[in-house]
Amino acid sequence: MDYSQSLNYLYSLGHEVLAAKLGLESIVLLLEELGRPELAFRSVLVAGTNGKGSVAAMIEAIAREAGHRTALYTSPHLVRIEERICVDGLEISSSDFSRLATEVRRASDALVAEGRLAAPPTFFEQVTAIALSHFRESRVELAILEVGLGGRLDATNAVDPIVSVVTSIDYDHQNILGETITEIAAEKAAIIKPGARAVIGRQRFEAATEVLMRRCLEVNVLPVFANEPVNTGAGEGGRIAFDYESTLTNYSHILPGIRGRHQVENAAAAIEAAEILSGLGLAIPRRAIIKGLREVRWPGRLELIDEDRPALLLDGAHNIGGAKSLRAYIEEFWHGHLTLVFGAMGDKDIEAMAAELFPAATTIVLTRPRDPRSANNARQGAAALGSSRNVIFTETVPQALSWARSITPPDGLICVAGSLHLVGEVKRLIEKEDD
Repeated sequence: MDYSQSLNYLYSLGHEVLAAKLGLESIVLLLEELGRPELAFRSVLVAGTNGKGSVAAMIEAIAREAGHRTALYTSPHLVRIEERICVDGLEISSSDFSRLATEVRRASDALVAEGRLAAPPTFFEQVTAIALSHFRESRVELAILEVGLGGRLDATNAVDPIVSVVTSIDYDHQNILGETITEIAAEKAAIIKPGARAVIGRQRFEAATEVLMRRCLEVNVLPVFANEPVNTGAGEGGRIAFDYESTLTNYSHILPGIRGRHQVENAAAAIEAAEILSGLGLAIPRRAIIKGLREVRWPGRLELIDEDRPALLLDGAHNIGGAKSLRAYIEEFWHGHLTLVFGAMGDKDIEAMAAELFPAATTIVLTRPRDPRSANNARQGAAALGSSRNVIFTETVPQALSWARSITPPDGLICVAGSLHLVGEVKRLIEKEDD
């Protein structure tokens, strides 16, 4: 298959979430058919509701700064599917992606033809297999894998990590993971495995902490809990400096490359993971931790694009926890005209997200990302009924961006939030404009 055929085939397998088939049978058989690529390197698994992608990116940046050959697997992508699969900070090439997609498809078809699987592995399972195969070919030392959904039955959990990291757990995907924090935490805690080390990030809910501790006891793993960082001041553009006392040492005035006070707690988890990795033989000096955190970038999360006016602030904010973090950032660092472009998925708690974000805006532009899960404007509009703000309804993201630019003064700010799918569409539009 060429690149276009590879994409068409993968997307024909069904929607990444709507057609998800949680369970490890298919991915385990697929990896066996491919010669167990995940055994060629050591891995870190990162799960959680909020911050897992940021923490994964931070750990990778730190390890790469220390001179190790690293890999990073994340989801979803914003613009290109290749964004999910990176080695030493570089995306997989389209030619390597299509070649490996062909190999993975051939292995999947063989499993079905032999009757070992009733249906081909899903989109996410096959992309995960492509990533692990690429990492083996690239001879990486360490792969940092962001869990896609949940943890226990996610395809990434077919990998046996040397370190498991669980970031902040909150309400999200209740229709799949369970209605309570206890149920959700149990799904994510399952990435903590016998023989591995565990890092527990700062938790909002005591029930989540209890579940994670219980899991560690069950599998005889002594966890490291991230301590509370001490903020020391705001840097340029909303980057927050902090001091931190880790399990092994003290750090002063660390300045992460990602904006927002919530990233300070994510950085604390990344520091603890990096120190454990160093103790496991992947030498990571103190300077690499400090510089790696300073240099890390994570697109679509409080990403500020200010080359043009009005400036754009892009943030996924796809659940209540993310909405709270975005609201806190806006209240602290922005005091002018704010146009909010909002479009969420229908399986989210839109009403709670709206209650957080809509009061911060001068004008609200509602829209629908091109995704079958997108909420309709009737529901989003109902969530805006109690708001005294101006509300504009649009059916497409290009319309929404055009409206936002037309009504926002040059010194104002357009904030795009509610879904990473929405952020991705906006980034694609901006790339086309630049071209």
